[in-house]
Amino acid sequence: MAKYAVMIHGDFDEFNDYLARSIAGSSLSASKEDSHEFICPNMRCKVQVFERYSAFGSNRVSMNVTVVGIGNELQIAGITAGGSQGVLFKFNTVGEENFLYKLKNAVEDYKKLYEKNY
Repeated sequence: MAKYAVMIHGDFDEFNDYLARSIAGSSLSASKEDSHEFICPNMRCKVQVFERYSAFGSNRVSMNVTVVGIGNELQIAGITAGGSQGVLFKFNTVGEENFLYKLKNAVEDYKKLYEKNY
């Protein structure tokens, strides 16, 4: 399991759409499996689940991304799972870390776009 959490500024809908396109387009086997959104008076929360095949581990890796938005402040947390091997101890988490790297890249790219346009 690998985890990444960050706070950025941006548009909630724009970021989530950008994220889904970026992650799903990051490899041939990557896909958005499902999502759910919670809407409250002053806050929105979207949970998205992505999956892809990891050739390094010969297995599938999933990534859960949660985005909480209050105004233009976005709290983002991504957690990967399923790419490690071993019964009692986890090893070979390369697939999980590589998938999480796609999220980090998408966040950094969006930050640059948002700062440039706003």
